[in-house]
Amino acid sequence: MATKQSTVDFILDQLSSLDSVLARKMFGEYALYCAGKVVALICDDSLFVKITEQGKAFVGKHYQEGHAYEGAKASMLIDPELIEDREWLSNLILITTDSLPLPKKKKLSRVY
Repeated sequence: MATKQSTVDFILDQLSSLDSVLARKMFGEYALYCAGKVVALICDDSLFVKITEQGKAFVGKHYQEGHAYEGAKASMLIDPELIEDREWLSNLILITTDSLPLPKKKKLSRVY
């Protein structure tokens, strides 16, 4: 089941206080970026945030693992009620962004 655009729009609206947050469509689902880093996936109308130690500590008793798709690494499955809390969700995304390394630069291949 593909994610509805309305779900992505709602999550982006909840995160509108953050700079440089965007979602990119990938195979009917979405990757959520913050500051150029993939911090979460939106799949089947659910939000799966990358697991970091700092993020787990922030989420605390609400921590629940899930898989965005078959074969995916475990992520934090965020309860829809928590997505409703703009400040909480924005804090989680900032904590996750700060905890993740910068993406590696892709090497350019030369064609001769």
